[in-house]
Amino acid sequence: MNAGFDWIVLAEFSAIGLLSGGLLALIALGFVLIYKGTGVINFAMGEFMMLGAYFFYTAHVMWGLDLWLALPATLAAVALAAALVERAILRPLSGQPVISVLMATIGLASALHGGVDAVWGGRNYEMPTLLPRKPLIVGDILIPGQLLWSFLLAAVVITAFTLYFRYSRTGIAMRAAASDPTTAYVLGIDVRRTQRLTWVFAGLVGAVAGIVVASMTSLSPALGGAALGVLAVIILGGLDSIAGAIVAGLVIGLLESLTAGYLGGKVRDIVPYVVVLVILLVRPYGLFGTRQIERL
Repeated sequence: MNAGFDWIVLAEFSAIGLLSGGLLALIALGFVLIYKGTGVINFAMGEFMMLGAYFFYTAHVMWGLDLWLALPATLAAVALAAALVERAILRPLSGQPVISVLMATIGLASALHGGVDAVWGGRNYEMPTLLPRKPLIVGDILIPGQLLWSFLLAAVVITAFTLYFRYSRTGIAMRAAASDPTTAYVLGIDVRRTQRLTWVFAGLVGAVAGIVVASMTSLSPALGGAALGVLAVIILGGLDSIAGAIVAGLVIGLLESLTAGYLGGKVRDIVPYVVVLVILLVRPYGLFGTRQIERL
């Protein structure tokens, strides 16, 4: 193996890692939205991904709806489910210790997982190919087409949400309510509405990510566990930072690709968490997380 070939392999692994990091950042966005709005890590994020993928499969494959009808129908169904979850489960726990809400999301994840298994069964379904497979060849570097298009889709969704939160009146109200709910309430902002929208938006992000992941792999209840692999991303980037989710997603994607390519798949699952641990020793709130100061 000559030196030139080594550089080509490194460039290919790096490109694949950065592109896969875009999808990790998209999934992490769902976690960040919930944490910014409610201060809770939503352990049911993977189940929202799974639910969106199953709804889409039912509408598009089983019912035969056109793609551009099945997708909006799926997003509407997931948005409704997320709003119902917020109203029926999370709102009654408002004001309770964070651990109570955290445990509620874990129970919700188990309930959704069991419900999907009961309705659709535990077998694998083959999703239709939604993203172009034709690879992009840059010199001697080959980039899988689905990976490239999933990165572009993730970039569009993340950019759209970032612009919405920064410039729209509702987005500004959501940021204000997330930053200081009491002051926002005094100023006339409907905090309950902003929290409901937070869950709806997180559900939509999860549905899009779930559909993309299932179309690139397969559809089964195991899809719900895919989001747990993103914990390293949200911890590294900061639980309340969208920019952190983006940067950390790219970093973790790059690390996973390089370690899998050079050291093997088993090491791939370990190295990102080791890096996260080292960085947290220096920055306990993550790369972009908000530092909280408590006075005793």
